[in-house]
Amino acid sequence: VLMKYGSDASVVDASELDGLFTAILSGPVLIEPQVWLPLIWGGEENDPEWESDEEFEQFMDLIAQHMNDIADRLNEYPDQFEPLFGLNTVDDQEFVVVEDWCCGYLKGVALGDWSSLPATLQPALAAIALHGKAENLAQLETLTPEAYEQSIEAIRPAAIALHAKWLLH
Repeated sequence: VLMKYGSDASVVDASELDGLFTAILSGPVLIEPQVWLPLIWGGEENDPEWESDEEFEQFMDLIAQHMNDIADRLNEYPDQFEPLFGLNTVDDQEFVVVEDWCCGYLKGVALGDWSSLPATLQPALAAIALHGKAENLAQLETLTPEAYEQSIEAIRPAAIALHAKWLLH
C-alpha cells in the first residue's frame, strides 16, 4: 500500500513507518493521527484516492495494529522491542539497512517538541540521527566496519532510552 500510493515525499516502506511510529510513541507530547497520517503520504496534497472504503479500513487497521504492537513492546516489554530494519542482499551477502527506520524516526521527532530533551540523552538521539540524516553520509563512510556495526547496534538501546525518558513524564 505504501508503494502503491506513495510519492517521492512519502514514507517508503514498513521500516520507515516503524521508525516514524516509534518516535511518535516515544515523544514528549501526544501527536494526533490527523497530524501524522498525512506525513505517511508526503503531505495532505498526496493523500491517496483509495480504490474502496474496505482498502482504506484495512490499511488503517493494519497501521493501528502495528502502532499498538510497538507501544506494547516499548511500554510493557522493552526487552522485546526491535526496530524493524530492512535487509538488502548484495553479491549473496545480506546487509542490515537502518537508514529508512532512522529517517522515519527523525520525521516523528520533527512532529513534536523535543527541545527539552536532556543533554544526557542527546547522544541517544544522535545515534539515530547518524543513520537518518543524509548529511551524515560522509561521516558514516569514514567508519571502520566494526565502528559501523557498533553504530547500528546503538540504535535499539537509544530508542528504548528515549522512550523511557518521555514515558516518565
